[in-house]
Order: sequence, then structure tokens, then C-alpha cells
Amino acid sequence: MIEINNLSVEFSGDVKAVDSLSLVVPGGKKTLIIGESGSGKSVLLAAMLQILPPSAKVSGSITLGGIQLLTLSEKQMASVRGEAMSYIPQGSGNSMNPLLTVGYQVAEPLIEKKRIPKKAALISAVEWMKKLNLGNEEKLASAYPHTLSGGMRQRALISMGAISGAPVLLADEPTKGLDGERVETVTDLFLALDDRTILCVSHNLNFVETIADLVCVMYSAQQVEYCTNSEFFSEPLHPYSRMILEAMPENGLKANMGFAPTDKGLESIGCHFYSRCPHRSDRCQLAPPLVEKHGRKVRCWLYAD
Repeated sequence: MIEINNLSVEFSGDVKAVDSLSLVVPGGKKTLIIGESGSGKSVLLAAMLQILPPSAKVSGSITLGGIQLLTLSEKQMASVRGEAMSYIPQGSGNSMNPLLTVGYQVAEPLIEKKRIPKKAALISAVEWMKKLNLGNEEKLASAYPHTLSGGMRQRALISMGAISGAPVLLADEPTKGLDGERVETVTDLFLALDDRTILCVSHNLNFVETIADLVCVMYSAQQVEYCTNSEFFSEPLHPYSRMILEAMPENGLKANMGFAPTDKGLESIGCHFYSRCPHRSDRCQLAPPLVEKHGRKVRCWLYAD
């Protein structure tokens, strides 16, 4: 289980990328984080891995299995990465090392963390690449990243993140840039990882609906809703959550998301969704509390009473 308490991440200029976020990620469950670009989703994962730039100011706590991650040294954290917690970055594989073969990079967590001999690790790497249908996997294992398409590199990164068997898997947009057939392959793989605790960022709501146990909605650095999969897709509470679902093609693209916030003075002290919300009132000029309602959480004055 992962417990995140009052986590904030600030960059230069007092820009808060994550604002006082508290979240429990239950063991063995798949928790999906959704929200538009810039809401703080990827920064949250980077804070958990301690891979933020030196300019970032991080406060609060992140506990994994009773271990406070933010107090660990870099050497201690290096042992956590790949052993207790692994990571699938986004970016169509752009983070792969151009000087190393694809097979070696997929196998590297086994070689470096598990001390598995290189030959055996490469065999495992090919098997994981087969699970994601890269095609001609034995040949691709000897190829370099620049010879693969963006979608193939992304699937190689998924193999690299999952191969170690770490009990916690963090994933940032694992389906980004993939066509429908490849998304289905990745979806099937994530469904099969039922022995892992998964915290995954995604914009693909069909992917979220298929694999998630729990859904966390972020907007403008804040958590605005947290509930089960079925609760979110059948009866979202926050106005932003409703707009997200109404904007799905199968729902007729009905939502009017309005414009991005422009009055930073107001929204730094009040509701961050104020300028877009069709239900705003005078009291929304004050910061809304995170309300617990029947086991769910929602940050909105509509539920504060």
C-alpha cells in the first residue's frame, strides 16, 4: 500500500505542480489518475520516484510499505526503484538509450537489480516483448531504438517497466501514441498484472474504465475526486468529472469545457475550477474542502453541507 499525505511540489516562481494531495493506493489494486495536461499527474509520479529536478521543492510524505520515501538518500532510493517500485515513462520510448540494444534495455532491470545472468535476462526480455506483440522479437532484441517506430518503443518501455516483477508499478500514459489494436494488447497485459499495485496516469478513458479499480481525478494540481471505477463512470460528483465524461465521443461530445483559468489571483485562494464551472457561486471564491461522501472524496462546495 502507498500512502501519500499532504504532498506538494513547487517549482521556481512558487508554481505549484501538486497542491496538498493526499491519496491511498491500496495494495493489489489498479488506481488510475486522470485529468488534463498540466494538472500535476506526471509530476506526482516523478515525486514518488524522486526523479524531479533539483529546483523542485517537495513537502509532505510518501510512504511505501511503511518506508518514508522522501527521507531516503539517493543510494537508498536507487534500491527502491526496480525492486520495490518500477516505472513506465511516457514519450514513445524517447527516453531509451540510443547506444544500447532494445533487448538489453528491456533486460537491464533483471541484470542490474536481480543479478540474473545476461543470457537468461535477454531470453526473458524477448518473452516480455512477445507479450506486447512487437513482432519478430528475437531480431528486435538486437536492434537499436532508432530503428523502431514510436509505438514499438513505447511497448518496449512497458516491457522494461514490468519485467522486474516489482510489486508496485507506476505508469505514465502507457497507451499514448498506440493504435486501437496495440491499446488492446496493453490493456490485456495490465489486466493480467493482478499481482501488482498499479498507479497509472492516463488520458484514455476507455482504458481507464476497463482496468481501473479506483479513479483519482486531478485538476490544476489538486485532487478533485476519488472513487471507485463504477462510481466515477456511472455517477461522477465533481462538475469537472462530469464534463470529462460528457466530452467522450460515445457521449456525444456534449461538454463545454470553457477556457483555461485566467484569474490566477482568484483561483489561488478559491476553487481552481471556478472560471469553468457552470455551478459556481460566491462561496466558490473560497477554497473548497475535500469532502468525504459515502466513502468517496470530492473537492466541491456543492457537497460541503
